[in-house]
Amino acid sequence: MRVNSEIRVRLDRVRPERPRLTSVLSSLLDDVLRRNAGEPEFHQAAREVFGSLEPVISAHPRYAEASVLERLTEPERQIIFRVPWTDDSGRVRVNRGFRVEFNSALGPYKGGLRFHPSVTLGTVKFLGFEQIFKNALTGMPIGGGKGGSDFDPKGKSDGEVMRFCQSFMTELYRHLGEYTDVPAGDIGVGGREIGYLFGQYKRITNRYESGVLTGKGLGIGGSLVRTEATGYGLVYFAQEMLATRRESFADKKVLVSGSGNVALYAIKKAQELGADVVACSDSSGVVYDAGGLDFDLLRHIKEDERGRLADYAARRGSASVYRAGDNLWTIAAETKIDIALPCATQNELNGHDAKLLIENGVIAVAEGANMPSTPEAAHAFDEAKVLFGPGKAANAGGVATSALEMQQNASRDSWSFDYTEDRLADIMRGIHVRCADTSEQYGEPGNYVLGANISGFTQVANAMLAMGLI
Repeated sequence: MRVNSEIRVRLDRVRPERPRLTSVLSSLLDDVLRRNAGEPEFHQAAREVFGSLEPVISAHPRYAEASVLERLTEPERQIIFRVPWTDDSGRVRVNRGFRVEFNSALGPYKGGLRFHPSVTLGTVKFLGFEQIFKNALTGMPIGGGKGGSDFDPKGKSDGEVMRFCQSFMTELYRHLGEYTDVPAGDIGVGGREIGYLFGQYKRITNRYESGVLTGKGLGIGGSLVRTEATGYGLVYFAQEMLATRRESFADKKVLVSGSGNVALYAIKKAQELGADVVACSDSSGVVYDAGGLDFDLLRHIKEDERGRLADYAARRGSASVYRAGDNLWTIAAETKIDIALPCATQNELNGHDAKLLIENGVIAVAEGANMPSTPEAAHAFDEAKVLFGPGKAANAGGVATSALEMQQNASRDSWSFDYTEDRLADIMRGIHVRCADTSEQYGEPGNYVLGANISGFTQVANAMLAMGLI
């Protein structure tokens, strides 16, 4: 099979490893891992960030002297609470709620609420930690936080979801405010859930504080482009990466994992830019359309009907192939894939998958989910000189548009779709510039992981130093 001419490095070739952490950084990381036992996702995120900070800590010892990293890795506040509610049969159910308010140096805590059985404190801390850097990279005045519950809205009636949301907000409301903490939607928290949460907040506080939650419906202060934001922003970022090598989405074959909002609108925007998106996935399997996915049909099934990819394949007929329980990335063994956009969940793309993509000509990978590539995969892409956009940079479009929604709410204004999308595109271009310039400044041009981590870190660290020890 033809391999991209840019790729000159064999995967098994040994290159000098990145300099090991100094004793200071190594000791700090060991302490973080020890004090946050049993939280593997948070450990992974911390290792990635610490692995990038050697150059900036060496160049600017004031960060170490002021214990910025110790303060940055310890959340300002961690809230865990019981959420009791009754189902439609009158049975009492109990879930656990979380809000980790990680860092407010740049602005109010900002980050989504996730309702999913997989939600644990470690998951929320990893997401909140990543959110600090992601939010800083947008250039918007927002800090980092995350929250959620192990409640699963799937299969629940509207009444059950409403009662859960009301119980959840009855505790959480005391920690929120448009100048304090502004949650958004995330996995399992769409317009329905945000509406119920906002309604309960309004009732308890006796204030119509529009800017306290983002991702609201258009009738209650929501923003156009909010649904599309993360997927569109991902493609805008990937487009900027490709442009550095005089490439584009035009006529490229693309794989997109997932089929939620992020994946759907990444597919749409990539297609608008001329790409041939041939496959996507959900938790049950993979659908492969060699001639390109039918976006309108896919969107209708996923958004309007809340259906599955098996339903898409059944209606699409012979044009598509549905593979129950299959691994999306194996499609790269059947056809050359130019661009991969993992948009499903953390650690979904491993070292083996990365090797398969590289051997079959992938030129760019951009993360639409949070940390979907394992450390082994990220290292393989780096070694092979594949353009790699980490999630904290590439999928920042969602939180950027959330911040734009906050601006609209604060000004009692409403913006058009085109105006909001233009703002989003400008923000993503700015994120790319920050990452690219920083990586070049520290001697590793094109290393977007290093650029994103250092750029995000320095913005937050400088703000923390300016405010003193708080």
